[in-house]
Amino acid sequence: MEYKVRGQNIEVTDALLDYVEKKLSRLERYFETPPASGANVTLSVIKDVHSIEVTIPLTGLLLRAEHRSKDMYASIDGVVDKLERQIRKHKTKANRKFRQVGAAAEQLFREQSTAAPVAVEEEDELEVVRTKRFTLKPMDVEEAILQMNMIGHNFFVFSNAESKEVNVVYRRDDGRYGLIEQG
Repeated sequence: MEYKVRGQNIEVTDALLDYVEKKLSRLERYFETPPASGANVTLSVIKDVHSIEVTIPLTGLLLRAEHRSKDMYASIDGVVDKLERQIRKHKTKANRKFRQVGAAAEQLFREQSTAAPVAVEEEDELEVVRTKRFTLKPMDVEEAILQMNMIGHNFFVFSNAESKEVNVVYRRDDGRYGLIEQG
């Protein structure tokens, strides 16, 4: 897997780069072929808080995790653990779902794509600071909720496979889920 590592308020030393690559290479065992798009890694330090954000775009799935601690090496270990849990959880749910419909259980992890699904950044005082483009993959509501949980966001935009319209699923304050449909 290819790693694109950048630093914010921190110099990415060779030792740090080697450690990131060594730890993230543990994830490769979950894929039959490594993702073609590679992993985007951002290391940053703000007021003695060392954080790392890792994004790995796959076909119809965006693996994303971040971790903060007082030590960059501990942050790297933490983010890799989070990504491994996400992958295992997704594979378990995908296997269960695809077994029920008779499709190939490993399909999401075998195919690679350059198009990444939605990942929305927070707004700061109504100023758009980042724009992302993505292709809407037709899916059912259950799969959209799974995708939303995988990327760790509170909502997910998708193309509803049944209605062929753009829908949004979101996590409610009570922990359940909501669906917004076009009217």
